[in-house]
Amino acid sequence: MPEQATAIVIRGTDWSETSRICTLFTREFGKMRGLAKGGRRLRSNFEMAFDLLTVSRVVFLRKSGGLDLLIEAQVAERYPQLRTNLLALNCGYYLAELLDAGTQEYDPHPVLFDAACRLLRELPPRDEPGPRPTSPVTAFELVWLDELGYGPRFENCAACGITLPAPHEDAVRVIYSPEVGGIVCPACRQAVRDGYPLGERARGALAELQRAALPWATTPGVVLPPLAPDVRGEVRAVLGYAVSVVLGRRPKLQAELLRA
Repeated sequence: MPEQATAIVIRGTDWSETSRICTLFTREFGKMRGLAKGGRRLRSNFEMAFDLLTVSRVVFLRKSGGLDLLIEAQVAERYPQLRTNLLALNCGYYLAELLDAGTQEYDPHPVLFDAACRLLRELPPRDEPGPRPTSPVTAFELVWLDELGYGPRFENCAACGITLPAPHEDAVRVIYSPEVGGIVCPACRQAVRDGYPLGERARGALAELQRAALPWATTPGVVLPPLAPDVRGEVRAVLGYAVSVVLGRRPKLQAELLRA
């Protein structure tokens, strides 16, 4: 029985002169891999529906033990800024890598799908002076971590549970530890094997973004709080560290995204 889904194309490889294998992240079913017979023909029924980072409505037949068969596809949303802005394109590639490497097949995460679409919509159209996509990229990473079960805690010590004071300039620096799931107070630091120093203003910015990330992903019109220029680099470094620990490796485009 054919099934339908809304999907982001996160990987594609040529299978033959006329066919293509696609990895899709769908809102309804999570990650899936399918064969689009005839998907490389110029006048195929799939048109541009399986171009990388395109959102499409797909119809497929699920095949146990092998590739699903993609039988119909129609473009639902495209992001033209990916063709005009190298930074936007790199953000898109980074998003695709996290969705591919961090999720399991047929394990749906509709909130993560919504966050991915929202990030792609908010990428800037041109690489020129102006607002950077730091907040949307960071919000997406926070949703990704939370959906995978690694949602960090920025207001309580993840080791002992004590509530830390509201961030201020003179507060003692804490560390962020993906191993224990968040910030670690000075009293618990010696018992934690891994950690990344986190300044108080950066901690406050991350906590504020974390509170806004889910509404931003799921509710149109929600605006993320901007990141101050003096904490942007620290926030990107901390989230990059967290993502690397969860994946077990450094994402390919992480260094490029430090300037997002």
